[in-house]
Amino acid sequence: MKPLIIGSRGSALALWQARYIQTQLESLGLLSVIEVVKTKGDKILDVPLAKIGGKGLFTKELEELLLSKDIDLAVHSLKDVPVEFVEPLDLACVSVRADARDCFLSFKSPNFKDLPKGAKVGTTSLRRSMQLKRKRPDLDTLSLRGNVQTRLKRLEAGEFDAIVLACAGVERLQIKVPYQIPFEIEEMIPCMGQGALGVEMCTSHPLFNTIAGLNDSTSAFLCGVERLFVKKLGGGCQVPIGVHASLKGDHLEICAVVGLVDGSQMIKEKIQGLAKQANTLVQTLLDRFLAQGAKEILAKAL
Repeated sequence: MKPLIIGSRGSALALWQARYIQTQLESLGLLSVIEVVKTKGDKILDVPLAKIGGKGLFTKELEELLLSKDIDLAVHSLKDVPVEFVEPLDLACVSVRADARDCFLSFKSPNFKDLPKGAKVGTTSLRRSMQLKRKRPDLDTLSLRGNVQTRLKRLEAGEFDAIVLACAGVERLQIKVPYQIPFEIEEMIPCMGQGALGVEMCTSHPLFNTIAGLNDSTSAFLCGVERLFVKKLGGGCQVPIGVHASLKGDHLEICAVVGLVDGSQMIKEKIQGLAKQANTLVQTLLDRFLAQGAKEILAKAL
């Protein structure tokens, strides 16, 4: 059998993720090679992500190669994957989720609270900017594009007093700076699917069901809950929405946040209940957000 072709973005983090899935495929007796693909989100680096617009900034080119059968599977950070797929594409599996939290990194300040008034904090994420500004309106949150290494160099050079990255990426790339402290989930609610990898394939691929055997059912369930909330709310990666689901025994807890990027308006709610009633819990949480004007806030945020 010919080696499978894995499509991946070319950053160090994306290649780590692709190699991780490559190792998982080997456990099924499947050989593979990695093909690097540049996406729109990789090519346009001088514009904040939210201003580029559109869904699938980091996935569209990979999906086109899946549809043309030039690659067999695409490995994504699940947080970058739109909540709806073009037929016949779908997620074959979701990896075991790493740390879903966000991480504060600085060469100057021991923690977020110690940042001086007017400190410059770099992030690519409207969601992070919103929650940072809500806590500290005095901070100057600035767009920080580029791969992780580029962001770290700019931090070390003093362009920023601190930056915020996903804990999963920090761990995977073994990043070490003088001060790096995770935000707790309710301090900084993550993006849907943060910390997990998604393997996307054509459902008609002869190995789709085989590769589905790599699925981590707990991670897939929790990320699925988060993605369902975002889908029902009508949001995505380009609006300030955070949502995180966790299991405690047979109980499911979902916390979510929606607001304006400057933190001036924000809705934050949490719900708990039986995991088997996940869909009902998502709908109840959604209704609470809608009752408080979430749709109107998101319309302003766009």
